[in-house]
Amino acid sequence: MRVLIVDDEPGIRKTTGLTVEMMGHEVVAAPNGLRALKALEEAPCDVCFLDVNLGTEDGLTVLEKLLQAQASLVVVMFTAFANISTAVEAMRRGAFDFIPKPFTPDQIRQVLEKISKSRKLEQRVQQLETQLTEQTPQIDFTSGEPVVQRVLQMAFKAAESSASILILGPSGTGKSILAREIHRRSSQKDNAFVTVNCPSLSRELLESELFGHVKGSFTGAVVDTFGKVAAADGGTLFLDEIGEMPREIQPKLLRLLQEREYERVGEAKVRRANVRVIAATNRNLAEEVKGGKFREDLFYRLNVINLALPGLKDRPADLLPIAESYCAFFAAGLGKKTKGLSQSVREAFVRYAWPGNLRELRNVIERAVILASGDVIEPVDLPEEFSHQMDSSIAVGARATLDQLETEHIRRVLASARNLDEAARTLGIDPATLYRKRQKLGLL
Repeated sequence: MRVLIVDDEPGIRKTTGLTVEMMGHEVVAAPNGLRALKALEEAPCDVCFLDVNLGTEDGLTVLEKLLQAQASLVVVMFTAFANISTAVEAMRRGAFDFIPKPFTPDQIRQVLEKISKSRKLEQRVQQLETQLTEQTPQIDFTSGEPVVQRVLQMAFKAAESSASILILGPSGTGKSILAREIHRRSSQKDNAFVTVNCPSLSRELLESELFGHVKGSFTGAVVDTFGKVAAADGGTLFLDEIGEMPREIQPKLLRLLQEREYERVGEAKVRRANVRVIAATNRNLAEEVKGGKFREDLFYRLNVINLALPGLKDRPADLLPIAESYCAFFAAGLGKKTKGLSQSVREAFVRYAWPGNLRELRNVIERAVILASGDVIEPVDLPEEFSHQMDSSIAVGARATLDQLETEHIRRVLASARNLDEAARTLGIDPATLYRKRQKLGLL
């Protein structure tokens, strides 16, 4: 690492520099804040050892100037006047650590090792985030469907607040993806986004996972544990499939939402957490309330902002653009030259019901790209359930009603058009008329 030592005492600069160099790091020294800023202008540094008392200068003021010049700089404070208030103030202004004078070479070595481990951990997190990005198709939060447009507009406007949000919709419609995007656009974005999958654990384990537990509170509790609520403090807690949450835990969640308070399992101490809660479910919670399976007060507390994501079959304007984007993503990742979908595949996709929604579409496209031998995905590359879709079209002159012919024609035009406006122009009608026809023919 490149280490900047800022101290008005030449002896301190020399001895500290020798210790740092013996550890294999590069050293830059400066007697005051001005020279330190100039050193950062010449080349960025990784670490800075900064004296609190720089002659006539205030080291805490210099600290702020250094961090303004280079936000990534890790600053460790030196002081001959060690006290708690100075340490707290230095940390408040952005210092990483605090070493009192006189210090030993071993103290310097320890803090540099601590910084090095922290840097490696940050680099590992960045690598994992990069891998995750490379393995996940980029999400385009735009839509050609008015219903979805309204949902997204409401979601991103609500993201700016701290209000609880309830996301409804069938499985596979992207509820968790939308929740993460809401967090990314919120004031809590720099803090954690923590997910709890409510159906995955028993009542006892789910309560422990949420709120934590103390040693000995139940069989297997061999150490104290802080739960997901504590991990999400200052950030977002995403409760996936909250309709599956046992009724016994619901009052504790309600307390967290209302009072920002909770208790770990087996502990009487009241703890506080400032978390923004986003919940999602594929169930009809209003019906669950009527049936006594979900608390009415919790439902209303969660349901401040209600976002209903439609299934993929109700998003015909989005289906093919999403399919094409998946195709491009998987082709790039697999090194294939697949450029898109054949016309017959596009028509089959429009006719298919997509019970698994976006999750199913992604899996179908990934499989098809792997199997495709040509430049485009062909019917032979699709799973068997699509085979009957290829034979279900209605030809002109066939024994079919006008409504059936019109429905089939509109399906085909939608399959080939890039968007609803283009489809309306092809059909010779305005978009509003096309919307009404789709509604009448069950194509919404």
